[in-house]
Amino acid sequence: MANDKVLQLNDAEFDKVVSSALPTLVDFWAPWCGPCKAIGPVIEDLATEYEGKITIAKMNVDDNPATPGKFGIRAIPTLILFKDGQVVDQITGSVGKSQLVALINKAK
Repeated sequence: MANDKVLQLNDAEFDKVVSSALPTLVDFWAPWCGPCKAIGPVIEDLATEYEGKITIAKMNVDDNPATPGKFGIRAIPTLILFKDGQVVDQITGSVGKSQLVALINKAK
């Protein structure tokens, strides 16, 4: 079940979303990626917990190859935190919720 608080992002709207007033956490993923599926529920929980404080988005790398290429993404899942359109930090791999919360807190 998809969480309507998680924004489904594409190449065309990427720059506009990550340049918004709220920090943005983007999960670069693909439907065939096991670790991406494993981290999915954690991403959805965070989207609910941080609603109004941070935008949480997912980008399917198969459907949107330009943006992952621009950021040199070689492995998924990769999560990149943006603030004012700039990369704050990133994590690659299936990580726990506490690591993602620590990442999000870097945008404050």
